[in-house]
Amino acid sequence: MTGSMADDVCRLTKTPAEEPLLSVENLRTQFFTPRGAVTAVDGVSFTLERGKTLGVVGESGSGKTVLSRSIMNLLPSRNVKRTGSVRFDDREILNLSDSEMRHVWGKEMAMVFQDPMTSLNPVMKVGKQIIESLRLHLDVSKKEARSTGVELLRSVNIPEPEKRFEEYPHQLSGGMRQRVMIAVALACGPRLLFADEPTTALDVTVQAQILNLLQDQQIERHMAMILVTHDLGVVAGRADEIAVMYGGRLVEKAPTATLFRDMKHPYTEALLQSIPRIENPSHTRLKVIGGRPPDLVNQPKGCAFAARCPRVQPRCLEERPELEPSLAAGHSFACHFPVESAGSLSESSN
Repeated sequence: MTGSMADDVCRLTKTPAEEPLLSVENLRTQFFTPRGAVTAVDGVSFTLERGKTLGVVGESGSGKTVLSRSIMNLLPSRNVKRTGSVRFDDREILNLSDSEMRHVWGKEMAMVFQDPMTSLNPVMKVGKQIIESLRLHLDVSKKEARSTGVELLRSVNIPEPEKRFEEYPHQLSGGMRQRVMIAVALACGPRLLFADEPTTALDVTVQAQILNLLQDQQIERHMAMILVTHDLGVVAGRADEIAVMYGGRLVEKAPTATLFRDMKHPYTEALLQSIPRIENPSHTRLKVIGGRPPDLVNQPKGCAFAARCPRVQPRCLEERPELEPSLAAGHSFACHFPVESAGSLSESSN
């Protein structure tokens, strides 16, 4: 059998379950401003399987949120240009109109936004905000929608759900508002959930509760999830794969265990070293990443991280590295002079 015939047979015999739920190919998003074009997402590609979690990690301004909103088509149409391909369940959705996307939003994919206080309508009771999508997508009666809404509040561990159903967002704590946002996102049973910094402004205990809740709901519903965060510690035990973004590009991508065992990009290592450690003595100074993120209007010629990188060489300033596979399966990175092993930077600085 020839190679092409074998490929045809594989395509014909492949079951739908084996196809990725989401395929993003060379996605590029630009905002046109008076200063020039801001390339917030620059040639990002990845796939996400059903029921799996992808952690997208990077500093503020790295392009994480724009990537999520580009995939969901939640960006304004004016002065914004998106190119590439976004296939959801083998359907191209990048250039769908808002009216076409309304059949996708909520029902097929949903988002837990970063700040529930500004995402929830302050003059609408939380119950009404939950059942809004139920009435739109599932064509259920008001009574059925109310019963389902109360059960959703109960499923996200909100006490006295019947009472909270009739309250306004300002009457709830920050943690409860975030749980309401999760209930709104899960109302119609989406197959893909975006969680955009879901623990911002919450205390440590509530953060853990929210992350555990998202993980439990994902497992129970066999739902794929993209968890967006600036903290590698958040995705360490909750993501199947991690994609590290810097300057709008992916600089490293690997299965979680592989990334923490053998991270290659100096930026990934710097993110890990900036996490506070409980074993450190009190008042230990936190490690920071010196310098500033790149100007996305006037990106440097070479590596975007070169100006902040402790391993920088002349080649880094002239030639932009592309994602290349490492020896480990599923691991790729974009660096001319990669880290030899986890912790090597700290060892060399002593």
